[in-house]
This record gives sequence, C-alpha cells and structure tokens, in this order.
Amino acid sequence: MTKKQKKVLIRIIISAVLVVGFNFIPVENPYIKLALFMIPYLIIGYDILKKAVMGIIHGQVFDENFLMAVATVGAIVLGEYLEGTAVMLFYQIGELFQSYAVGKSRRNITALMDIRPDYANVEQDGELKQVDPDEVEVGSVITVQPGEKVPIDGVIVSGSSTLNTSALTGESLPREAAEGDEVISGCVNMSGVLRIRTTKEFGESTVSKILDLVENSSMKKSRSENFITRFAKYYTPAVCIGALALALVPPMVNLLLGNPAGWSDWLIRALTTLVISCPCALVISIPLSFFGGIGGASAKGILVKGSNYLEALSQTAYVVCDKTGTLTKGVFEVTYMEAADGVSKEELLEAAAYAENYSNHPISKSLKQAYGKPIDPERVTDVEEIGGHGVTAVVNGRRAAVGNVKLMKKLNIPYLEPEKTGTEVHVAIDGRYAGYILISDVIKDNAKAAVLGLKSAGVKQVVMLTGDAKKVADAVAEELGVDVVKSELLPADKVGEVEKLLASKDKKEKLAFVGDGVNDAPVLSRADLGIAMGALGADAAIEAADIVLMDDDPEKIATAINISRKTLRIVHQNIVFALAVKFICLGLGAVGTLNMWWAIFADVGVMILAVLNATRALKYRQ
Repeated sequence: MTKKQKKVLIRIIISAVLVVGFNFIPVENPYIKLALFMIPYLIIGYDILKKAVMGIIHGQVFDENFLMAVATVGAIVLGEYLEGTAVMLFYQIGELFQSYAVGKSRRNITALMDIRPDYANVEQDGELKQVDPDEVEVGSVITVQPGEKVPIDGVIVSGSSTLNTSALTGESLPREAAEGDEVISGCVNMSGVLRIRTTKEFGESTVSKILDLVENSSMKKSRSENFITRFAKYYTPAVCIGALALALVPPMVNLLLGNPAGWSDWLIRALTTLVISCPCALVISIPLSFFGGIGGASAKGILVKGSNYLEALSQTAYVVCDKTGTLTKGVFEVTYMEAADGVSKEELLEAAAYAENYSNHPISKSLKQAYGKPIDPERVTDVEEIGGHGVTAVVNGRRAAVGNVKLMKKLNIPYLEPEKTGTEVHVAIDGRYAGYILISDVIKDNAKAAVLGLKSAGVKQVVMLTGDAKKVADAVAEELGVDVVKSELLPADKVGEVEKLLASKDKKEKLAFVGDGVNDAPVLSRADLGIAMGALGADAAIEAADIVLMDDDPEKIATAINISRKTLRIVHQNIVFALAVKFICLGLGAVGTLNMWWAIFADVGVMILAVLNATRALKYRQ
C-alpha cells in the first residue's frame, strides 16, 4: 500500500469511528448535531469537495466529484447528516479499493520494469566503476557479474554463463551464453563473469524499447474504452438535468393541482439518483480490465502495444503464419546431395558455399556449415543476388549459379527433379547443370500443438505462407495440420495473399499475420494484427508488430488470443452488470422506493464488484 493510500485509510478509519460514535450520542439540537457530523464529513470529503470546485472553475463540471459533492451537501442541508456523511465515507472506501486494485494491476504489468538496469560496470584505471547506462558509449567493454542485469545489448568478448530471460519471455528455462554470443539487455547473469562489448546505446537497446512499449500501451485505447468515455461525457450531464427536473417538476405540478408541494421528498429522491448515477463502475473497471489483460499477457512474455490491439485480437478468425522461424526453427541442414555426371559432390558443395559466402540467409549458412572449410573471399567475384531466385558469382574463375528451380528456368538450364523432400538448391557451373543439394528445416517441437491450440481458440483458418518449394511446404503443412498452404512466394507475393484473405473475410473478423518481424515487416503492417514472434532482441520486430512474442514458442499465439477473449468477456460483463443495476436503481430511486443507503450500494457496491471482476484479467491459466 502506498503512502497516499495509507493516509486515505487513516482518514476512513477516523471518520468511521466518529460517525458511529456521533450516531449514538443523543443530541436534540440540530445545530450541534450538524457541527458534530461536519467533522467526519470534512475529514473524509474535503478532497472531493476541492476537486469538485476546481472542476467547476476549469469548466469540467460533470464528473463523479461534482455528483458526490452535490448529493452529500444536499443531504446535509436537508438534515440527513448521517446519510450524507456515509455516502462520502463509502465513496472514499470504494476509491481506496479501486486505487489498490489499479496499483496491483500496474505492479504486474510493470514487473517488466525490473529489467531496467540501475548501472553498468565499466573498467577505469584497473577498477570496476558503476556508471549510468546512458553514459556508456557504443563499443565500450562492460563487465556483468553473477546476479547482475545485462544493462546494454552487446557481444560477449570473454566468459561464459547462464542467462535468466524470464522477465522478457515469461519462461523460467535459462539460456547458455559464451564468447561470441549476442546478449540483450534485461537478462540476468546467473553464474560466470561476462565481459561484453556494447553494440548499441542504452536508449536504443532492447530493454529501453520494451519499457517504452509497455509504458505507452495505455495511449492506444480500445473501442470499448472510447465508448465508455463518450458515454460518460453525455450520460453524466443527462442524469444531472434529470435529477434537477425530478427535484422541481413533480412538486410544482402538485402545487398547481392544489396539493402540498413536498419539496424535501422530491429533493431527497433527486439526490439519491445523483448518487446512483455516478459512472465510477464503468469509468474505472473497463480501463482496469484492459490494463489487467495487458499485464497478464506481459507476464507470459507477450507484449501488447495497446488495448485496441488486445480487443482486435479477440476477434481473430484467420491466422497467417510465415513458415521459417515461426512454425519451424529456421535451422537448416544439408540432408542430401545429388551431383551430375562429371561433377563430384565436393565440387558441387564448394561452388554453392562460395557463391553464397556473402549471404546471411539460413540456407546460405547451412551450405557454408556443411562445407566446413575456411572460405577465401578472393576466390569469389561478381556476386549478383537475384531476388526470389538465388545468386550468381564467379568462383575460381568459373561462373556459378546457385538457387531454386526458378533460377534454373530463368537461365534455361535443364535440371533434375529430386525424389526426396527438402528445400532444393540447384547448382550450375559455366551454364551446365552440376546437381542439387537438399536442405531441410526442423519443425518446432510444439508447432503442431500450436496449430491445434489456435483451432481450439476458435480460429477459422490457419494459413501458412512460404517461399519454399511446393513439395516441401505441403509436407510441413500436412504434418502440422495447417488448413491452407501457399508456397514458392516472393516477399511481395505474401502481401498479395494477405490482401486476398482480407478481401474475402467478414468485416468483423480479424486477420493476424505471424512472422519474425524482420523480413516480414510489409505483411505485418498490412494485416489487421501483426504478431512478431521469436523477437528477443530484434528491434525490427518490436517496431513493426502490434503484438510481440518475446520467445520462439508458437503456442503463445493461442495464449494471446485466449487472454484477449477472457479480457473482453470481463469488459462486457462489467458493462452489462453496471448499466443494468444503475438503470434499475435509478428508476426505483425516482419513484422513492430506494433510499440513500441503497444508492450507496448502487454506486460504491457496484464499483467494487466491477473492479473485483476486472482484476481477474490479471491472471490466465492455460
């Protein structure tokens, strides 16, 4: 409990004790009774009265402070001292409870703030000195000792250790790190001493980008939140006008008909409706529900950039997945080679590895890894990359073409059709076909469970897009249970396929594209929702996507959808419950059936129940 909350609690206790005590003191004189009850009333309500006055001065009249001030002052003027003070007391109890619930929700979502490093260890004059991470320049060598957070992204220059990434990914399984490995800020060094050469400034590091994302998530409001804001804008003035009409019109009509006016009765009814009509339950619980949902998702390593995206996620009917890095590990291995007559397998692999030397594509890396020898860059010249086809280069003075079937067709070179399944890399040397190499990607262990999870979550169709050959793509799709597969696509083709799906779906349905956030930025931005997964340390993923999964687990796509749907259920429950109780009690209050005590329940009681319901969004169990 914060210091401010403790002060409010002390005021509540003092006021409650005084109210109970004064209520049992037999005081006949109304002025003495008024003076006694004004003590607890002002102790508990002075800040509400002050806010109401300041709101009037600044032209923001119709809010809950104004409603409470008018209702309680009016009750005291009419001699209802106990009721007026009790309304203010219970309102403050509800506010305290709401404040505590919001604080709990905020603590959960900002648990990520624990990843913010307090310092970085820099060696100066042979000693380690703690400096502000903002002061560390790119290329500096910092030391991270066991138990300390990695303050800035970099590469390990010496040492090995185990890193705890749970604050980023939600997973407790530690990761091994050794010399040459990239590490990102926010991880906790669990064992050995690490010396890290920084590759970014602190402001551009992973931890800074994540913290900025979390802190600004509340800026992007959902349709439900915007509805409540618009509703409250018109609802509160309307009930104030209605209460004024209730206080004046019926007694005036009675007076014209020759009956006693009964002003005090109708004024009490009007004040009761003001208390009942306070929109606290909606104004507080709806944003709190979304805040809780975002917090619950962040605890699972799922970063949602705003409640509008969390709401849209609940309507997801189509999930389009990039294959490599999403459903597969993106770890390619050479599994088979077939050389043409007169060409050895060593020559075939050497030509492919040299031609792909300058590429960082996973397939290129697998070819170089399979070759297993140092590559002399001087033996490779005139490298030309042909998008979606492959590369051509001069290797050892001979023109080599390395790529897919489309490259062979483009160069009018006859090729062999492999019988086995895998990503095909065809090689031609000096215009003659030299053979092919098959490379296989490894399917993630939980990819099949992820597809089943999406269907269980109510997703209509799971679509897989890939640039791989049809044979390879179909084999993966069949194993995983994917509904639709589109293969042999160029990057621009993926956008086109997403456009077709967007045009064919219902307007209320949402389409989510899941990719690695680096190569798929155009598709991520075109889909209704862009989900970047395996984005630990990937700046482009955090920038391009609406939702970021901080590890490589595709099952978290379904988890994110389920969290969003649970949150929306809670939001709708609160809206229906609060409005139903409000309108029923308003009607009963207007006809005099409900007194001020029932009004307190209709306001504070409903708010507490709605807030309690909203806090359920914080927790999600699989």
